[in-house]
Amino acid sequence: MTALAVARSSLATSLTRYSRSWGLWLLLLVAPVGARFMIARDNGAGMQVAIGGHLPVMTSATLGVCLGIVVSTLLLPVAFIYLRANVTRRQPWQVEEVTPAARAQIMFGRFAADAAVLLAMLAALTVAGWVLGWMIVTGPYHIGWIALPLWLVAAPALIGLAALRVLLDARPLGRRGFGDFLFFVLWMASLILPVSVVDRPSSLATNFVDYGGFVRPLVEGSPDRNDDFAIGGSNDLKPGRVPLATERGLAAPGYVTSRLAWILLSAAIAAFAGLVYAPHRTRARRAIGSRLARWLDPAPPAPADRGARAARPSAMPLLNLVAAEFRLIGHGRLFALLALVAAGSGLLADYRHIGSPAALLLLIFALSAHAGRSEARGLRALTTTAMLPPVTRRAAFVLAGTSWALLLALPAAMMQLSLQPVLLAGATGLAASLVAIGLAALSGSGFAARLVLLIAWYGYFSS
Repeated sequence: MTALAVARSSLATSLTRYSRSWGLWLLLLVAPVGARFMIARDNGAGMQVAIGGHLPVMTSATLGVCLGIVVSTLLLPVAFIYLRANVTRRQPWQVEEVTPAARAQIMFGRFAADAAVLLAMLAALTVAGWVLGWMIVTGPYHIGWIALPLWLVAAPALIGLAALRVLLDARPLGRRGFGDFLFFVLWMASLILPVSVVDRPSSLATNFVDYGGFVRPLVEGSPDRNDDFAIGGSNDLKPGRVPLATERGLAAPGYVTSRLAWILLSAAIAAFAGLVYAPHRTRARRAIGSRLARWLDPAPPAPADRGARAARPSAMPLLNLVAAEFRLIGHGRLFALLALVAAGSGLLADYRHIGSPAALLLLIFALSAHAGRSEARGLRALTTTAMLPPVTRRAAFVLAGTSWALLLALPAAMMQLSLQPVLLAGATGLAASLVAIGLAALSGSGFAARLVLLIAWYGYFSS
């Protein structure tokens, strides 16, 4: 088979699998339903794109830019969750990896399928933007000026996300939880790094740093090149709206070229993913040589005592269930070491600024990991036969997760002689536990819970 035929076959196979998944139709439905909430109203309700504390005048071009900015910044994690958790997550590698077809062509076809699905979602959002613009646009209504800025800002970011997905799937470490964490780091970097080039003149190099494509349309288009902008939510909105010369921002030197450069780089990354692809292998347990690794490695379970008596029914089954969930969430010496660091960080300054985010970040990984293990589809069929129903076990999980949050806040509360750290830890721990077990029960894994909680943690930390 030629390289083009292999890529075409991989593309067709992935698109066929996508079309058989209900998640695709849910993704296409999210765009038109959520379009109204992507644009803030005069009272600030909705996702805000503000300049100098003011919402912009919603012309056709400004509407397209605002929709594109929300997609390329705040909604990328939702698209990543879909790409990693949909029906194409499990690939028939036992068959594909023994075929003579080049891996680069297979990965490129898979990348093209992911990009096509994300762009289909963007097309649905465009239609929703046309309907929304007909209702809220100030001045002339032009569907072209809604679509062009939307695609110019958001399409390169979505195509780059598809390339990142196949690159993470190419290596064993990226296929696991570390890949989710790496995406979270890169996503935060894509929001933070563009701020460093706000004051620089517009050029290809300057705009290339702005992966989300939001700096130049806002800075160049705002009155007096105002670099005080906000994306997301804010409680400090000022009355009145300011005009935004969107066309001037899109025509800034190097901006359009930088967006095209990101598309070309994404295609190159997808091809590179095929070159560095590592076949799946059954992981064999290797001897750990370093002293630290041996200490962190959990001890092997005690050998079974064949002469032991049968266990008696517990006098306090609910309490023992909570205690068991508490031990499983905090399993391992590494968690104990990190818990000491998180609890100690609450003594350094105000618990709200350091201790609470540190403890919550640790619990996010611990809660999502244990929730994913306990809600695995294969295990769920077994746990339903236990004496206590799954609902009781999930309630015990929430109590155990909240108890860990309270325990980590206890040193700060004792040092400050205040209940505020305990109350804050109880609220955040309860919320994180509910989200972790709820999403794990719906999805059958801890992936969605981990990523959603990391996004929420970023918003909590930045606030």
